[in-house]
Amino acid sequence: MITLDSKKWFVVYTKPRTEIKVSQRLSVLGIENYTPIRIEVRQWSDRKKKILVPLLPSMVLVNIHEKEVNRVFEVAGVVRYLFENQKRAKVSNEEVLAMQYYLENTYHSNKNELAVGETVKVPLLEEEATVIAVKGKNCLAQLKKLGAIVSFQLS
Repeated sequence: MITLDSKKWFVVYTKPRTEIKVSQRLSVLGIENYTPIRIEVRQWSDRKKKILVPLLPSMVLVNIHEKEVNRVFEVAGVVRYLFENQKRAKVSNEEVLAMQYYLENTYHSNKNELAVGETVKVPLLEEEATVIAVKGKNCLAQLKKLGAIVSFQLS
């Protein structure tokens, strides 16, 4: 009986600050991978600059068959796999989708802070809402059309 070896998500450690380059190199090899990143504004004494910052420092998620796990070592910058209980740590597809969903549905504003009473466009819904409360990076807003209260994170 032939069993299909389905792909699984594994965590690969990289050299420090090489996550994005490793991800690009893995893609060139045809290995499906995911590196969750966000845009951050960094300030130096003479300028401000938007840079890409990985959410998982020194880690890249790869979706690969167990038979092909050694292919990742063909890429410069890959150090090793992350292990848990003497086995390669696996990440569920749902967890990867949750990370993608979180990053895609974060409200991006050019302002430093939102004020209560301000009108915003809610991520994913693309509907206007009035800000009710802001606590840290969490925002509560009431949809203008439906009147429902929604919550989302600011970046």
